Amino acid sequence: MTIIDWLRPEFDAEMVATRTSLERVPGDRFDWSPHEKSTTLGRLATHVSELPGWVTQTLLKTELDIAPAEQGPPVWAVLPSVQAILEQFDRNANEARAAIDAATEASLQVPWTLKFAGNTLFTMPRWMVYRRMVLNHLVHHRAQLGVYLRLCGAAVPALYGPSADER
Repeated sequence: MTIIDWLRPEFDAEMVATRTSLERVPGDRFDWSPHEKSTTLGRLATHVSELPGWVTQTLLKTELDIAPAEQGPPVWAVLPSVQAILEQFDRNANEARAAIDAATEASLQVPWTLKFAGNTLFTMPRWMVYRRMVLNHLVHHRAQLGVYLRLCGAAVPALYGPSADER
C-alpha cells in the first residue's frame, strides 16, 4: 500500500467528521469562550474550516511563512456565520482532496518548511507535515470544538464512536 492509498480514506473520513462538527456550531454563540485565555467559538470554528486548506499549502508548495515580517503580526479571521464557515470548509476540503489525488509518492517525500517571520520552525517531508501538522492539528481543534459544543449546550456528534448525544 502506498502513502497516498493510506491518506485518501483517512482524509475523507476526517472531513465527514469535521463537517458534522461544524454543522453543530450554534451561530448565536460566536463570541462565547470557556475561559478568558481561550479563543472564541467563532474563531475556533473558523480555524477548523481553514485547516483543510493547509493540505493544499503543504502539497503544492515547499514552504509557508505564517507571519511574514513585512506584513506584521497575523490577523485571525472570524467568519460571520455557520454557513460561511461551512462554505469555506467545503471549498478547502475539495481543494485539498484534489491536491491529494494529484500527489505522487515522490512529491510526498519533498522537504517542506514552516517559517514564522522568516525564521524556520521546522522542515520535514510533505507526508509528515500533512499527517502531524495538518491532520493531527485538525483533529486536535475539532476535539476542542466538541468541548465547546458541549459547554454551549449543542449536540456533540459521534466521531469515532457514539457520543452522549448520539447513542
